[in-house]
Parts: sequence; structure tokens; C-alpha cells
Amino acid sequence: MIRTLVVDDDFRVARIHAARVDRIEGYECVGEAHTAAAARAAIAELKPDLLLLDVYLPDEDGISLLRSLQARGENIDAIMITAARDLATVHAAMRGGAVYYLVKPFGFEQLQTQLDSYRRWRREADTRTVADQAAVDQLFNLRRPPSLAGGSRRLPPTMQKVLDTVVHAGQPISASDIAELIGISRPTAQRYLSELERKGRLQLHLAYGATGRPVNTYLPLKS
Repeated sequence: MIRTLVVDDDFRVARIHAARVDRIEGYECVGEAHTAAAARAAIAELKPDLLLLDVYLPDEDGISLLRSLQARGENIDAIMITAARDLATVHAAMRGGAVYYLVKPFGFEQLQTQLDSYRRWRREADTRTVADQAAVDQLFNLRRPPSLAGGSRRLPPTMQKVLDTVVHAGQPISASDIAELIGISRPTAQRYLSELERKGRLQLHLAYGATGRPVNTYLPLKS
């Protein structure tokens, strides 16, 4: 069982997430915390494997909490759960070590899909001691939900990373943003974005700045 701690400042929301976690095969919600301080105490006492961690907490933001836990060598993962949609917060969560980022409000099915993917990723990672590039790519692909990974339509790893970054952004995102977030060149990011648009995975959105000249930005294709 993957022992999960829900950390959310809203008591009602935390209770809902905790009840949902308990419904998912392979998971056990071991507790709820509503502040960063309470989360630290619960982690020390309960030793969870995974946090469902809100960004907005009354005494410390969740990303800062996650970074401090990692700096202390805590063997714990976190899926961020937050209403924050700005690119800076998404970027900070990725850099802070979050294994995924769920934007509120999300339903039970979306949470279950992500937790199923995380469980498969943990099971596979726990069975390996060494890994070649193919194994590394497989582990990263397992961490993504099938609905965002395109189901059976497998994409090359970097193209998949570009697609996932657009999906997680929650707002139109440019090739320059993609390049900065995942560490590739802007022309490479633009090439992948254009190809994903051609494949029907993304939609082009023209953003007009102060100069009046449009900038190509991208959004997930609406279902």
C-alpha cells in the first residue's frame, strides 16, 4: 500500500481528497494536515510515501515545504494539488521536485488515473537497480497518466515532455517558455510544438503584446 498524506488548508477539500485516495486500489490515506507545520509533524509520525500537497498553506507554501523535505533527505514524493495556474508556479513545482501537478478542481477519475500511473512507476522503479536510456524513458513515461501521454499513440520522449508541459501550464505557453522549462533550444521547442499542432494534440493561440506583433502560443486541444 502507498501511504498517502493529504495536505490542504481547506478542511472540507482535504476530507474529500482523503476519501478519494482510500477508494483507489493500492493506496491508503494515513492522515490529513492543514498547515505546513502540521504536515511536518505528520510526516515525522506517519512516514507517508506520497503527499497530495497544496501550494497555498497558511504558514508556508507547499513548494517550499517540499524543497525543505528533500533537503533533509526525506524519502517522499509529492503530487501538487492547487488552484494555481500561473506558469511561474508550475515551473517552481517542477523544479522543486513534484512528480506531478493537478489543477483544482479535478474529479475522482483524474486523480485515480494519476495515482494509478504513479503506482505503476513506483513498482517498476523498485524492481530496477541499473537502467539504460530505454529503461529511463520507460520510467518517465510510466509516471504520466495515459490520458495525457496519448494512450497508444506513443510520442518520442522529448515531444511527450513538450506536450506534458503545455498541458500542465494551464494557460497559453510559447516556445520560449517551453525551452526554459525543459532545457531545450527555442527552435527545437517550436519544431515540436508545430508538429504537435499538426498531429491535432495542441491548438495555436495568437497572443498580441505591446508591439502589436503576435506571438505563437499553444494550448491543449479541447476535447
